[in-house]
Amino acid sequence: MKSKRHNRILEIINEKEIETQEELAEELKASGFEVTQATISRDIKILKLLKVQSMSGKYRYVAPTKEERNLNDKLYSILANSAISVEKVDKFVVVKTLTGAASAAAEAIDSLYSADIAGTIAGDNTIFILIRTEEKALELITKIRKIIL
Repeated sequence: MKSKRHNRILEIINEKEIETQEELAEELKASGFEVTQATISRDIKILKLLKVQSMSGKYRYVAPTKEERNLNDKLYSILANSAISVEKVDKFVVVKTLTGAASAAAEAIDSLYSADIAGTIAGDNTIFILIRTEEKALELITKIRKIIL
């Protein structure tokens, strides 16, 4: 059932400009799939869907190309294999890495999560990330912890 739902999600986002998880859920329900917001959120993560700006100026979900998926997998791998810990200090996120790995891990973080990052500074084994809001800082910590733990 999951693979059928995933295939239908990919069909829907190729056919229509889907901007929100709620819109995607409605389309899936119209196609006969009973889904919750949590299911949609997991599916988006599993499919590694991206949000891009369309010609109309709205944002929409798209599936990454094979090259983008491969690059993202490599970036996740770099982060998973080099980061040791992560913590929040106000609007800063501080990531500790293996010695000499901070620059590569910072590049991975910048590439994967650039939307909410104001700036990143990497030393030898420490990364300082300035986040636009404290709420987004907490979200980033959660995302990084899922990768490194």
